[in-house]
Amino acid sequence: MSQYETAYQLGKKFHAFLAAGDWDGIRTLLADDATWTLPGDNTISGTAEGADAVVERAKKIASYGLNFELLHILVSRENMALSLHNTARRGEVRLDEYLSTVCRLRDGKIASIETYLSDVPGMNAFFV
Repeated sequence: MSQYETAYQLGKKFHAFLAAGDWDGIRTLLADDATWTLPGDNTISGTAEGADAVVERAKKIASYGLNFELLHILVSRENMALSLHNTARRGEVRLDEYLSTVCRLRDGKIASIETYLSDVPGMNAFFV
């Protein structure tokens, strides 16, 4: 399998596990020292450090009832990104954002994740 196919499959698995709430599955994709950085100033912002913290971050995001619509899996020479459209509703508050979750890979695992958002103020209002 080519490095592009390996990266693509990793992205496909990450999204499937996230959408299904398969936290053990997500953990198998992560390097032990993995990190996940999100922008904004809210309950999920900042950097989660270590694979277990990354899994906890994924659980917390999913606990808000998000629909993680996969638009594209993008691969570079060495890394992978997910292009997503996330939507959710909590009472009168709606989340409707486009994002790229950029994953740096190392030894066939996700070493770091950085999320880029289309609507940081909307994220701040939703994740309280």
